[in-house]
Amino acid sequence: MIRYLFIIILGFDIAILLFQTSQLSISYDEAYLVYYDSSFLHYLINLSFYIFGQNDFALRFPMIMLHVGSVFLLYKISKYYILDLKDRLYLIVIYILLPGVMSSAIVVNIAGILLFGLFVYIYMYKNNFKYITYILMLLYSLIDGSFIYLFIGAFFDGIYKKELKQTLFSIVSFFISVYLYGVEAYGAPKGHFLDFIGIYSAIFSPIIFIYIIYVLYRVYFMQRKDLDILWFLAVNAFLISLVLSFRQRVAIEHFAPYIIVALPLVAKVFILSYKIRLKMFRKWYKTIFIVSFIFLVLNGIVVLSNKYLYIFIKNPKDNFAYNMHIAKELASELKKQNTTCTNLDMPMMLRLKFYGISTCKDKKDVTVSYNGVVVYKTDVTKINSQ
Repeated sequence: MIRYLFIIILGFDIAILLFQTSQLSISYDEAYLVYYDSSFLHYLINLSFYIFGQNDFALRFPMIMLHVGSVFLLYKISKYYILDLKDRLYLIVIYILLPGVMSSAIVVNIAGILLFGLFVYIYMYKNNFKYITYILMLLYSLIDGSFIYLFIGAFFDGIYKKELKQTLFSIVSFFISVYLYGVEAYGAPKGHFLDFIGIYSAIFSPIIFIYIIYVLYRVYFMQRKDLDILWFLAVNAFLISLVLSFRQRVAIEHFAPYIIVALPLVAKVFILSYKIRLKMFRKWYKTIFIVSFIFLVLNGIVVLSNKYLYIFIKNPKDNFAYNMHIAKELASELKKQNTTCTNLDMPMMLRLKFYGISTCKDKKDVTVSYNGVVVYKTDVTKINSQ
């Protein structure tokens, strides 16, 4: 029965993601990746275009499939931490509802690949396929520089558990990654720390983020002789990201996945803490869970209703999804006017290129509205002819 519920939940999740695909436009960062990048993700997305054609579905299909693979792997990995199938199902639902996971499942950036790659590594690690984990580290060192924190976590885990081969392969993979991609560390102290903590809280929801950090702290002091690979991955990435945040703006998508994959360990601690207490003392834990779950559900509703937020927002640009709106509708309006080219700002023109609108000297005054609210209007007096 639980397994059928798992399939139903996953199917519902996929349906929502496919619906969102029809609601969103390509963002500037995504358009830049499609046309000018040379990363692994660039070639993956273009492979999808080759199969399905250049459209919104093909753009986001690889991210959705990586997300589905991550959910399956999390379900498999969770059996090493959670015995009760029902509790494992709760973990899956919470994972799917996390704001950061919802974002990685549809936004084209490295977070989706990183999450899937980490889950594959952890699954192989937990099943004692050691040599496969060594090969994966070498492979990941070629794919993207954000896997470097996996190598650091595996290095400390190898030293802790006296796994010489794991330690050596993590060192080799680390230096390959540094050679190919470098390390982004720059700037002078500027005080991005509090902003970064705020972003972490938004990705996980404040209560869950605080509890994750508490669990990582508690595990170190309570289980110091039996630290888990998830602990090493999460703690190293989190501490490195905090140190970097004192000097520079940190790409959160490079670090958050390492903390997200620690959810099975966090769930294990929560469940054990709950079950060892008498029923009369479990009320606090039930309250934490219920409140956290309600916040996640409300957040999910807000995310899925992003176009309706314009009704309540004075400045359309304050909508968190603004950068993934407008372009598709703008291209449609231009085509209705039998126009296949226009002259707007460079970021918008790159986005419109995806929908078949090229750059020229023509000027068009087009308005885009969502639910009766104007969210974008071209100001022809500010358009420079080329």
